[in-house]
Amino acid sequence: MKDLSIKKLYYSISEVSKITEMEQYVLRYWETEFEQLKPQKNRAGNRIYTNKDIQVILQIKSLLRDKKYTIEGAKKILEDYSPDKNSSAETAEQPTLFDINASSNPSGKKEKPSLKKDLEEIKGVLELISSKL
Repeated sequence: MKDLSIKKLYYSISEVSKITEMEQYVLRYWETEFEQLKPQKNRAGNRIYTNKDIQVILQIKSLLRDKKYTIEGAKKILEDYSPDKNSSAETAEQPTLFDINASSNPSGKKEKPSLKKDLEEIKGVLELISSKL
């Protein structure tokens, strides 16, 4: 993989192909499948990729190739993905406190958690942990 220490504003599809170790036709196909991947085009009509585009490509590659997601599954995970944040597929897959509370609710009704209730619960867990230390 190419060293990204020298950052450019824009990369050609051939440079991105080398950086990500993906074929150019795959990158063009992914543009049609993933709405997060929309590189701009220059005056000549050539694709120009930003660093954010490369991060999205690497995330898609990880989901499809390493984690064996289908394209539809990867699309669902990428709905919340933002290359600006430090988020990844792992954080998208982890259940939130709301999901845990909803799954432990025997009535099956989803309740909106209150922030105060959640913070009190976290405080209680932290106090329990600190008492064990």
